[in-house]
Amino acid sequence: MVHVEILPDSQGLHAERVKIVTHISSPAGVGPLKELEGHIAAGAIHDSAERCDAPKCQEETRVAVQDDLYDWIIDGDGALEHPKKIKWVTGPAGCGKTAIMGSLAGRCAANGVLGATFFFDSWSASIGRRRKTAFVTTLASQLAEYREDLKDTISNAIEKNPSVFKKNLHVQMEILVLTPLREVALQPDRPHLRGAIIIDGVDECEAEQYHIHDGSRANPPPARTNQQDQLEIPQVLQAASSDPSFPFRVLIASRPERVFRNFFDPQNTPTPFAHKLDLHEDYNADDDITLFFEVQFNRLRRQYNFPPSWPPPGTIQALVKNASGQFIYAATVIRLLETPHREPPKALLEAILATGETLKITSNPLEQLDALYLHVSESSPDPPLSVRWIRSVRELNKYAKGMSYASNVNMLLQTDPESNGAEHLLGNLHSLITTGWQVYLQTRPIASVV
Repeated sequence: MVHVEILPDSQGLHAERVKIVTHISSPAGVGPLKELEGHIAAGAIHDSAERCDAPKCQEETRVAVQDDLYDWIIDGDGALEHPKKIKWVTGPAGCGKTAIMGSLAGRCAANGVLGATFFFDSWSASIGRRRKTAFVTTLASQLAEYREDLKDTISNAIEKNPSVFKKNLHVQMEILVLTPLREVALQPDRPHLRGAIIIDGVDECEAEQYHIHDGSRANPPPARTNQQDQLEIPQVLQAASSDPSFPFRVLIASRPERVFRNFFDPQNTPTPFAHKLDLHEDYNADDDITLFFEVQFNRLRRQYNFPPSWPPPGTIQALVKNASGQFIYAATVIRLLETPHREPPKALLEAILATGETLKITSNPLEQLDALYLHVSESSPDPPLSVRWIRSVRELNKYAKGMSYASNVNMLLQTDPESNGAEHLLGNLHSLITTGWQVYLQTRPIASVV
């Protein structure tokens, strides 16, 4: 209990009304920034523990595209009066967007020009990475660490607006980012503020639902679509970038879905964007994929003590052709060869090459990838059941808020409690999924197989 004396030693004091205002500071270690930390998606930050196995560019690959993006972050597009602060990086699934954004974020961080990052992931067990709710708060938390003056102004903004965490993204951006930036801009002799904000996987953002659609109401509001919430992310960033006090250059990476094509179309927006970068059209990834295979096959030769003649001549060229510019194909081949399997690596490689030879030439760059995934899934003792398990795991991860441990999945899906159903069904699918007893059972994106 706190003992407080009011006007000690006073005599003959008369008052008709007394108003006492007290200010009790937060307990040690608890303050505005600590509260902010409780509302972020920590796993969405580029160097988070959750992203320890996230794809990164192999050394000496994707150098040209990384250099182009880094140069734009540092130097912009040459427009001094009306600089274009947002650039869209796009390309089909599997072309390496996330790896490039992750490697670029690391480079920017090492050079002191990384303001903030957010990596969406619809397959994540963390709900914060799948939805927009913690998007602005996560950016603000990183900006508070980026500059000491921003830390103070963001802390003050939270103190003045304690309900900010319940506001929509536009209001949060105004309170937590733009207002602090304006205050810093007014400070005399302040060092020049610049940097990058890197957003990846916006097309993987899932819709946040605010109303129950269970038939209990005659005319319930329509359910929000994924596209609505996905569109809100670049809209918020576009509004922020139009503020003169906003000094950052923003990279937004996504697949070329219609919602983003329409948004970034120069004819549809009054705010000019920097010229988009299309990884599939603007860069030929064959040389980088070739280098990737050469490095990885050298490693596999050492791992299995294979002779220098393996793989046979022409193998890498055939695999690069099959990849059609999609790094995910190359990564899946290597994962398949390096993980324990009932077939030896040489036989697996021969089967992969044979699968590619049987396909007809089409304009679909993902057909070889679909065929590879189909070949891997058929290595399960019961392919249809294994696919049902993978689908079930994904739904459990989505609705169980990250608590779908492999042990719980086993108990729910296996028919014999004493058996190890997951290992029996999925043991040969480690190039597509990751399993563990006391860790989340996570699935990698599988194309048309699922």
